[in-house]
This record gives sequence, C-alpha cells and structure tokens, in this order.
Amino acid sequence: MLKHNPSKPKTEKREKTELLWHFLEGSKRFFALSILSAAITALADMIQPQIIRAAVDNAIGGKPSTFSAPVMRLVDAAGGFAYLGKHLWIMGLAIVIVAAVQVASQYCFRVSNTKASETLVKSMRDKLFNHIERLPFSWHMKNRTGDIIQRCTSDIDTTRNFLSEQMTSIFRILILLVLSMIFMLSMNPLLTLIALIPMPVVLLYSLIFHKKIHQGFTDCDENEGKLSAMAQENLTGVRVVRAFGRERSEIDKFHRQNEHYTNLWVKMAKVMSRFWSTSDILSGLQIMLIVVFGAWFCVEGRMTDGEYIAFISYNSMLVWPIRMLGRMISELSKAGVSIDRVFYIMNAPEEQDAPDAIDAPMDGDIAFEHVSFAYDNAPQMLKDISFTMKAGTTLGILGGTGSGKSTMMLLLDKLYPLEENCGRITIGGTDIRKIRTEHLRRNIGMVLQEPFLFSRTIGENIGITSPSMELEDIREAARAAALDDTIVSFTQGYDTMVGERGVTLSGGQKQRAAIARMLTQDVPIMIFDDSLSAVDTETDARIRHAISQRFGKASVILISHRITTLSSADKILVLDHGRIAEEGTHDELKCAGGIYQKIYETQTNTEEAIDA
Repeated sequence: MLKHNPSKPKTEKREKTELLWHFLEGSKRFFALSILSAAITALADMIQPQIIRAAVDNAIGGKPSTFSAPVMRLVDAAGGFAYLGKHLWIMGLAIVIVAAVQVASQYCFRVSNTKASETLVKSMRDKLFNHIERLPFSWHMKNRTGDIIQRCTSDIDTTRNFLSEQMTSIFRILILLVLSMIFMLSMNPLLTLIALIPMPVVLLYSLIFHKKIHQGFTDCDENEGKLSAMAQENLTGVRVVRAFGRERSEIDKFHRQNEHYTNLWVKMAKVMSRFWSTSDILSGLQIMLIVVFGAWFCVEGRMTDGEYIAFISYNSMLVWPIRMLGRMISELSKAGVSIDRVFYIMNAPEEQDAPDAIDAPMDGDIAFEHVSFAYDNAPQMLKDISFTMKAGTTLGILGGTGSGKSTMMLLLDKLYPLEENCGRITIGGTDIRKIRTEHLRRNIGMVLQEPFLFSRTIGENIGITSPSMELEDIREAARAAALDDTIVSFTQGYDTMVGERGVTLSGGQKQRAAIARMLTQDVPIMIFDDSLSAVDTETDARIRHAISQRFGKASVILISHRITTLSSADKILVLDHGRIAEEGTHDELKCAGGIYQKIYETQTNTEEAIDA
C-alpha cells in the first residue's frame, strides 16, 4: 500500500517554479521592464482622477484643500488654486502630460512584453527540443508523437500567454488596488466599505471554480493531444489507409474524437459562462451601489462633487483589478495544466552515462553473457543469451517474428538499458555500460528494420551523418548500396526530393538509401536489421559483396529471414522464443535437422519452383 508523502506536492511545486525560472533565462530583463512600465501606467491612472477632483472642488468650487503637503507645494509653485481656477488650461495640460506618460509607458509595456514573451517561447522550445533529443529510446516508445508535439506547441503558447498577459499585470493590479483603496478611504470610508462588500464574494466564487476549471482544462488538453496524435498518424500512414480502403473508418474515428473534444470545450464554455456571468452581476451590483449611495452622500453634503467624480473613477479601477484577479485564477488553472504537461517532458530523466564511462576500443570481440531482457509490462523477450562474435567476422541471425533478433541489437546500441542483474554485453572485453554512449553509437552503424528517410533530397539523406560530406563520398556509399545508377536516372539526380518518410521511393530504394547512409560512416561494427528484405537476391549479393570489399575488417551483423543472405556468414545464430536454438555455420546448420534446415529446404524448394 502506497503511503502519502506530504512533501511530494511541495517538491513538485518547487521544481516547477525552478523550471519556469530556467525557461525565463534571456527574457527576465524584458519582463522586468514590462512590469515597471505597467506600474508607471497604474500610477498615471491614479493621478488623473485627483487632478479632476482638484479642478472641480478647489480650482472651480473654491473649497479648502485636503491634499498632502507635497502636493500643495506643487500647487503653490503653479500659482495656487485661485490662479489655476482662472487658468484651467494648466490643469488641462497636466492631464495631457499624465496621459502622454501613460501612453508612453503603455507602449513600452507592449514592446517589452512582446519581446519577453517571444524570447520565452524560443527558450522553451529550444530547451524542450534539446531535452527530448536526449531522452531514452524507451521513453519515445511510450509516448505518442502527436501528444508530444501538442505539448511543445499549444501548451507552450498557453504558458506564454499566462506569463505575458496575466503575471506581468499583477504589479499594476496591486498598485491599482492599494492606491484606489487609499484614495477612496481618504474621501469617504463608509462608501469605501460599501464598495468592498462584493469583493470577498467574487474571490470566494473564483476559488470555488478553480478546481472545476482546472479539471476541465486537463481533459481538454489531453484530448487535444489525442486528436493531434490521430491526425499525425493518419497523415504519416496515408498510404496504408488508402491501400486498405480505410478512409471512411479513419474519418469516422477522427470525427468521434473531434466531437468528444468539441463537447469538452462546450462544457468548459458553459462553466466559464457561469463564472463570468456571476462576476459581471456582482461587479454591476457593486457599481450600482456606489452610484446610488454616492449620489445620496452628495445630496446630504457628506461628499463633494469632485470627490464623487474621483470616487467613481477609482471604483472603476477597483472593479477591474478584482475581475482580473478572478480571471487570473481561471487562467492559472489553464496554465497550470500546460505547465504540468511540459513538466512531464522536462522531468523525464535523460540518458546518463556511468561516471567512469570511457571511450573504449570498438574493434574487439562482441560477447553476450547470459543476457535476459523484457520490455515494460511484457513477457521476457530474451532468455539467457550467450555467444561470442570474433572481431572482423560476420554474424548471421535467423529467427521468427518476436524471437528477439532486433531486441539484441537495440541492447547492443544501448537504445534500451540492460539491467545489472540481467547479464552483460561486452565489446573487446569492456562492458558497454562503461562505454560512453555517444562514443558507442558513433562506432556502430545500424540500418533499422523500418528505414526512415527525412523530407529532404536523396543526397542529404545519405550524407546526413556529416553535413560537410562531399558529393563523391555520397556517391561512393550509394554505389556500395547498389543505388547510384537508380539515383542518376532521376531527373534531378541526388537533388531529388524525398517525400515524408520516403513515400516517393519504393521499399527497396528506401532500404538501399538507408544502407548507403550507414556506409558513409567508417565504423568497426555494422548492423543490418532485416534491411535487405525488400531487394532482390541479385542486388542482395551485390550489396554484401561491396560491403565485404570495402569494409572487410568491420564486424558485420546480418539479421534476415533469407537464407541466401546469411549463407556466407562466419557464424549463424537461430533464435526461437528468445533463446538460441542453434548455432554454427551455414554448411553445419543446413544438415543439422533443426529449424535452420527446415527453412533452408523450404526456401530452396520455393526458388526451384519459381525457376521451373
């Protein structure tokens, strides 16, 4: 039974605050300038009603002044209220000057706030992308691409909007609240008390809705991620959808998810409508009370006309901050959800090397010693795998689907970590756990079972391992992969654009492009994970011959279902349900009476039948 840890929420809250502070690097000074500009704007808002009050009560009405000594010294320097009453243009000019300061500070606020928010977004995107690039392969397998994209776009924008539109206004709101209260109390304490009556109700109402709004935004965000993932998967797999005539099924599935997502926002809109409608009613009631009681106090002589005008101005300034605080609470709920979703990514641990990791030689023997492995929440995939591959030799691996062939290579490349009590894998006698990951992967060339090509030219896809690679080096690798003649036949040659995920190329062309990309690296270990399955037997032989001629000293691992591909290997492993069922050379295994012989005879008979 899990025990509640009261310190965990506090720890997470502190970590999220530190994360936001980390994101703010580069934009702090712009946010500070926008906060200062907002404060100046708030002060200008406070001064104008006092100038109007002085003009009505003192300059025109001739009533005694109740202003503080510093203000009176400024008035005396201008000639006194009697002089100002005869020259009202001076007070009008003062209003214009204050308005000019207000406009200038507002302009400065907009510019600095925009710079701050855009710098923040850039910083968040850069840091998120850099972090995602360093996350383990297993993390990417657990999280859907569309949802990750949504967190890196929509959730970042939500966080940006909250910080730039709400948090930067907090100082202006506080100044307006404090100074409005001070000026209103100085003019009429009783009317100020009346003005404050709806405030606790508004704040309490906002807090009550906070939890409900937070849950609503969480549901909306999660379902937006599902919708993005669905669209991304369908656009990527459009050929499969078309090939099987699944357009209507996928459209219906998208419509159901989209309708569910829309209904969630409609539900949220109803909640927000109730929230803002109640807030509007309370605000309107408060303004009505001020107007009615203020007019009554004026008739009774308990307020001057100038005080009444200034009080109404300050009350409007008081209502706006109160409503903004309520809005901030609702926006905080939305931003909190987005920050949680971004925090989920940033809190995921990056791949870490051991403190004593070294750049060990990679041209030694490869050994698996009692290796066992299971994916999360899945049965054991590899069971006590042990073998040694001599350096510079070729190892063939044969096995049925799900027998663990690709898993072995993912473990060798440290794409999945091998736990301490699950055996070990060594290269040249050094445990790969003690080899620096970047060094290990730079010295292992891998052609995956499903080759991936970027939406770039064929030349860029092949030479992606080194941006400065010359065209002749790219062509040499393409020749080794039996692809150069095909590329040259294209109208634009190596400048031919490849569609997303290589959709404009055939399966065999994609595999050969991926092989050529790997061959541009001079690496001591090469892995071909069923990467010759889409090419014909003749091309298969040409590629293997070119590899042996050019990289004869490299250790080559061939994973294939085709016996002819594996026949020239120095050693062949036959996997069955995660175990090594057979081990030996082609000549030994084809007569051993086991799985290999059955597959060999089946494929040989099939080829003979095709020839006949």
